[in-house]
Amino acid sequence: MERLQKFSPFYVMDLVREAQRFDDTVHFEVGQPDLPPSPGVRRALAEAVEEGRFAYTESRGLSKLRERISDHYRHEYGVEVDPERILVTPGTSNAFLVAYLLSLEAGDRVGLADPGYPCYPNFAAMVDATPHYFPVDRESGYRIDPAALVGSGIRALHISSPSNPTGTLYDSASLAALAEACRSEGIRLISDELYHGLVYETQAPTALAFDDEAIVINGFSKYFCMPGLRIGWMVVPESLIRPAEIIAQNLYISAPTLSQYAVLEAFDYDYLAQVRDTFRRRRDALYDALDPLLPVDARPQGAFYLWCDISRYSDDAMAFSRELLEAIHVAVTPGIDFGFHGTATKIRFAYTRQIGHMLEGVERLREYLTRR
Repeated sequence: MERLQKFSPFYVMDLVREAQRFDDTVHFEVGQPDLPPSPGVRRALAEAVEEGRFAYTESRGLSKLRERISDHYRHEYGVEVDPERILVTPGTSNAFLVAYLLSLEAGDRVGLADPGYPCYPNFAAMVDATPHYFPVDRESGYRIDPAALVGSGIRALHISSPSNPTGTLYDSASLAALAEACRSEGIRLISDELYHGLVYETQAPTALAFDDEAIVINGFSKYFCMPGLRIGWMVVPESLIRPAEIIAQNLYISAPTLSQYAVLEAFDYDYLAQVRDTFRRRRDALYDALDPLLPVDARPQGAFYLWCDISRYSDDAMAFSRELLEAIHVAVTPGIDFGFHGTATKIRFAYTRQIGHMLEGVERLREYLTRR
């Protein structure tokens, strides 16, 4: 099928599978937290099982959960969000697809940063839209320049802040300028804010503070440490509430009920502060150890990734990643997973393991590259 030819594989998943061959693999490849959720989440999940909460919820999600998410926007950002505008989704991936179905017709173009999260162009293919790539790099702070939107002809712009793979952030000034450019050009702004909370020296602004017509997506996989519960959410403009609900009814009926009851207890801000501090310490430890060896192209402001330059050793990120796995059992993500612009000489490290585990991997790298 022609549509299937547009899909790109997620190469890191091949490396994840290959890494299982070695008992002593040092894992930098997978972008999921190794920390548990707050104790309240586990209690709530157990109670939901005991109480037999196995029926569907309404397609927009439990009203009590949507109210909690609304409270979260008030607490974290000082932004008022009507719970009616919130949809609870099975992870953020389904939210991306809903957002694209709401924003794009066949043949439309969606603006994406390059490098960027590899699933976005695949979602574009699902709705017969076309990715329009905006190259970003160290000089641009890995942010899209609002001026580049003028005359671009895109129907929607999909950003990620903090971003995967670089961990760089759209601050208030840059996000406000981008939102204004989208309004001027008639572009729908879609903001992936999944790594909010995992921001270390500042506060991440939400696009809702600058554009009430933006579609904002977040979830419980990263900051809240629940990737396997498959719960996300999206905030849509008032005019799109009913269309989004109709899509949700047909696409997935409702998000997992047990998971919805569990995450009612996710907003434990004292516990979440400990999660953030843990990842900040990991970032600092890995950055200090790794940067002299494989220079980090942008010091991450958030998320849990380092985007490293391998140009002194290779111009083929995939081959280099396989070499490290085979030779020293260190698993990383090849840069080509994230697009085309400068990615052949980059690899991504995730700091989602304990510091001792990561430093063991850096020591293997140092010894290997010294004698290579």
